[in-house]
Order: sequence, then structure tokens, then C-alpha cells
Amino acid sequence: MQQPLRAVSASTYGSASSVIASHKVLRQTYMLLAATLLFSAVFAGISMAINPPRFTGLVTSLVAMALIWFALPRTANSEKGLYVVFAVTGLLGFGLGPMLNHYLKLSNGGQLVMTALGGTALIFGALSTYVLTTKKDFSFLGGFLMVGVMVLLFASLGLVAASFFGVNVSMAFVAISAVSVLLFSALILFDTSRILHGGETNYIMATIALYLDIYNIFTSLLHLLGFANSDD
Repeated sequence: MQQPLRAVSASTYGSASSVIASHKVLRQTYMLLAATLLFSAVFAGISMAINPPRFTGLVTSLVAMALIWFALPRTANSEKGLYVVFAVTGLLGFGLGPMLNHYLKLSNGGQLVMTALGGTALIFGALSTYVLTTKKDFSFLGGFLMVGVMVLLFASLGLVAASFFGVNVSMAFVAISAVSVLLFSALILFDTSRILHGGETNYIMATIALYLDIYNIFTSLLHLLGFANSDD
């Protein structure tokens, strides 16, 4: 006997379509993220070879922030957005050169850098896998994380200003690095969840969000490890 066809509501079709779209954005995001991380690493290597002044990182970060705030929102829905993303990640990668050279000069500098890389990869992999397997929605963290990022930004600017006046801000800098690891780890949960649940449908914007999470975790871990090593 022929089995009766199940009635499928329009909402079911919509839900299935939404899941497919979310998975497509997720796949495109991870592909572009891998490309930008490689691109950034290449520019970091070039910077290490050139060995520009230490303030280079500050300059490239400011230019990258300007591109993210002013250029990316206008180009994210076109091919030009890809050029902006690679410009941002290339600049940030180049800015890492002086920092990496500084830490590599330490007695166990190579180990510090590799530990920071491994720790960053472990954090990103574990948190992303957790979101993708549990499918939990972390959108409720949005307001808290936005406030956290703004407080962290102003605190960092304050420390930079204080350092110009000869104030010893090393312990405060370590505290900010520790908070950064926690904050941007939470942002990985939030950003991945947004893609998975359809809150972010633009893979270019999703890529830059995850890239910045990874970038900030890596640099913060490197600062923490470097500080711990200097105490030895």
C-alpha cells in the first residue's frame, strides 16, 4: 500500500532553507578565514624580515580599524569587500612582525610563540566545535560583550597614554591581556552562534569578526606568556 505523503508546512520549508543558508555562510566563512590567516602569516613573515620600528603595530592597527569601521560596511556585499578584508588582515599581520621579533629574541622565544599559536588554535577549535555540536544560541551575550570590548578599548588607550608619561603599566597590561583572552573567547562563541542561527548572513563580516577574535587571543596569550617568562 502506498504510504500517505506527510504534510509539510511552509514554516518547515523556511526552517530547512534557513539551515542550508546558515551552513553555506559558515562554510564560506571558514574558507575565507583560512585564507586570511595564511595571508596574515605571510605579511607577518615579511615584516619580521624587514624588522620595522616597534610602533608599526600601532599604526597598522589604526589603519585596519579605520578600514573596518568605514570601508567594510560599504563594501561587504560586493567583491570589493574581499579586498578590504585582505587589506585589513595583511596590515594586522604586518604589524605583528616587530612584536614577534621582540619575543623571539628571548631565550625560549620560539617556544613562547608556538605555545601562543597552539593555545589560540585550541581555544578556537574547542569553542567552535562546542557551538556547532550543541547548537546553543549565545546571542544573549551580545550586549555584555559589546560593553566589554568598549571598556577594554578605552582601558588600553589609557594605558598607552600613561606609558608615554613614564608610568609603569606592566601589571595593568597583563590584567588587560588576561581579560582579553576571556572576552574574545566568549566572542568566538557569540560570533559562531550568530552564523549558525542566521544572525549573521554575510560571510565577509563573519570572517572579519572571527579573525579579530583569533588575532586578539593570540596577541594576548603571547603577552601573558612573555610576561611570565620575564619573571623567571
